[in-house]
Amino acid sequence: MSYQLCEKVRRLEPYEPIKGNYRIRLDANESFYSMPEELLAEIHDIVNKTDFNRYPDPMATELIKSFSDFYGIDPDTVTATNGSDEMLYLLASAMLKRNSTVVVADPDFSMYNFYSFLSENKVISYGKTELMNIRIDDLIKTVKDNNADMVIFSNPCNPTGQGISAEDARKLVNSVDCLVVLDEAYMDFWDQPLLSEAADHDNLIVLKTASKAVGCAAIRLGFAVANKTITNALRAVKSPYNVNTLSQKIGACVYRHKELLAERRSTIIKNTADLYKAFVELKEKYDLRFDIAEPCTNFVFVRTELAGDIFNYLLDNGIAVRFFGSAGALRVTAGSKEENAEVMRYIEKYIIEKYLSENR
Repeated sequence: MSYQLCEKVRRLEPYEPIKGNYRIRLDANESFYSMPEELLAEIHDIVNKTDFNRYPDPMATELIKSFSDFYGIDPDTVTATNGSDEMLYLLASAMLKRNSTVVVADPDFSMYNFYSFLSENKVISYGKTELMNIRIDDLIKTVKDNNADMVIFSNPCNPTGQGISAEDARKLVNSVDCLVVLDEAYMDFWDQPLLSEAADHDNLIVLKTASKAVGCAAIRLGFAVANKTITNALRAVKSPYNVNTLSQKIGACVYRHKELLAERRSTIIKNTADLYKAFVELKEKYDLRFDIAEPCTNFVFVRTELAGDIFNYLLDNGIAVRFFGSAGALRVTAGSKEENAEVMRYIEKYIIEKYLSENR
């Protein structure tokens, strides 16, 4: 009798981003900035001085201090992980018992559901409004009615670009008895964080990442901020040497460049606002059925029946954006001023050459 994979993984397919080489990549919500020469020189020096035969610091002390200084929080409340994905898996597997109930929002980041599935938890989806918003009282009711053990969602949301206020997030935390996980991966682009309050609650974990505003997606850094009791538990269940030495030292170095990061953050916010405005103007110019919500992230989410056709047309012209078939939507990351202009130029070309010509 031959070995058989267990049922839950038998039909899974590996995650694969858009394949191919594209001259413009606006599909992954990365920062369009690379590292400046002076910072690259510091990173090269870090590499040259690294003892590659030694394990990394298991507590990521220098990295956590730099991260904590950047956000003005207590380093004793921070856990560093190999990207946010490691922490998401730990939350679903180690912080919950098997068959626990997890409430997720829909639509939202798909990995919340995936890691709960792998950990054999029961997942309850809270459906957002037609405008892709969360009604906080409805979410609280969903959590209570299902006796949830954990509720997790991104704020602001990936992929919709919308968010709930700090007041509503605080109301949720104070109204339920379960673990509340707020993924603030995109909160650097908005002004409603609960990060500084995480340690004040006994049921709150706030997640952060270096992959978006900080522009360090390549080195895979994630962080969880919580009170010291939860933090001690998270540090205990993570792998001993989970964040490699280069990621730790490069991340610590980058977070110390506060002025550079603040300047880049401001530019990304402006470019996102300009991209949103360009979509609105295109909608009005051609009387298109585009549903565009003003974002508080670094991307624009557009629902339209043309999403699939626009997506393929852009790919054919060397531009990658994200297509959500189930939602009938495009998610376009804000790039540089030139990249934004180029993607809008090709979307308008599609409207003129394909859509309008076929619907006259």
